[in-house]
Amino acid sequence: MAEITAASVKQLRDQTDLPMMMCKQALQEADGDLNKAIEILKEKAGKRLEKRTDNVTEEGRIFLKVSDDGSRAAMVEIQCESAPVAGSESLATFGGMLVTQLLTGPGAASGAELLQQPGPGGKSLSDIFTEVSAKIQEKIVVNRVARLDGPVGTYLHHDGKTAVLFQATGAPKNAEVLRDVAMHIAAMKPNVANVADLDPSIVKTERDRLIAEAKASGKPDNIIEKMVEGRLKGFYRDDAGVLVEQPFAKDDSKSVGQVLKDAGCEAKTFVLWRVGK
Repeated sequence: MAEITAASVKQLRDQTDLPMMMCKQALQEADGDLNKAIEILKEKAGKRLEKRTDNVTEEGRIFLKVSDDGSRAAMVEIQCESAPVAGSESLATFGGMLVTQLLTGPGAASGAELLQQPGPGGKSLSDIFTEVSAKIQEKIVVNRVARLDGPVGTYLHHDGKTAVLFQATGAPKNAEVLRDVAMHIAAMKPNVANVADLDPSIVKTERDRLIAEAKASGKPDNIIEKMVEGRLKGFYRDDAGVLVEQPFAKDDSKSVGQVLKDAGCEAKTFVLWRVGK
């Protein structure tokens, strides 16, 4: 059997980023052949990961990136099994690759689609994903991807667990207001951007309920209509979670819709993510 030197073990570890003991055992099995040892490690790492297929991925991290001119923003959520992996440099590096490709590439509708695209160094993101999974030795999942064109405001919480993309229409006088609205979304968690985004059946059910309630009070029809419209605004604001109807978190004397109007734009849509939710 060939002598397994510390230098050869270190060389294999540098190439694979796998634990020293695994590298030494692989070299022993390969009788010192470095390329064969790499194949052995790939097979062993793959089998370990197969055993973790059904493991729950409740931890994770969201990666967010904005183009230099602010014309586009992208987010990628990676889920994993443990908090240490969520905060690891390996996951951060891989997440950075994914979100950069999503921002600058052709786009993707899913994590699986994104992984088929090229990564740095001539490798596909799928190949890099396999390498990262083998190094981490834990199940990781590219769970969600999102990209919005500008004008767009963004927010990413310092722990990487909550993130927002907010898309407006028009030409905002101050881009800072878009970030403020993104922060509002993270804090207040609206359900939709505008009343038009609500399920019409929900609005109809509430309107019918309010009409019946108002008629029971004996009010004339012209008064009933005004009462219902007024109460519907409260429903949109408090129960339905319509962004533009909510009091603005930074200045609750105005609604989010009014703040945006004052800034020369309107809400179009938003994406709010919390890891695993």
